[in-house]
Amino acid sequence: MNSRRDSTDGPEDVDAAFAEIVASLEREGVGTSWPDEKPEPPEEVDRHVDRPAPVDVADEEDDPADHYVPPEPPPLPMLRKGTIAALALILLGVVLLVFPGLFGLSSRIGTPLALVVLCSGVGWLLLRLRNNPPPDSGWDDGAVL
Repeated sequence: MNSRRDSTDGPEDVDAAFAEIVASLEREGVGTSWPDEKPEPPEEVDRHVDRPAPVDVADEEDDPADHYVPPEPPPLPMLRKGTIAALALILLGVVLLVFPGLFGLSSRIGTPLALVVLCSGVGWLLLRLRNNPPPDSGWDDGAVL
């Protein structure tokens, strides 16, 4: 039977291997000072670097009312006639669905008719979506998938 000490996967004596690693690190100077202690400064090398003078934050007047004010958003584009007609169909479908009696219809006839009108308005809006770039976008249209 193989015991754990006869294994070839690791060192035979873990304590001796650990002591050897610690001794090699101490020879290199690792762990000679505690983090609370200041390390000894290395030899002084004259490195002349021009740095800007630090800005005193207390000198700057910080007004609490002075904050970023975003610009006004651009105006909404004008709706085209086809878009207005599609929105009117959707509105008519909602009115037919909720109040079919306004048009002299029963709910048995008004509900399917309202759903057809609603779907027609949504379909019209979807068909009007543009899949090409605007005419003033130039020759570089980016990544087109």
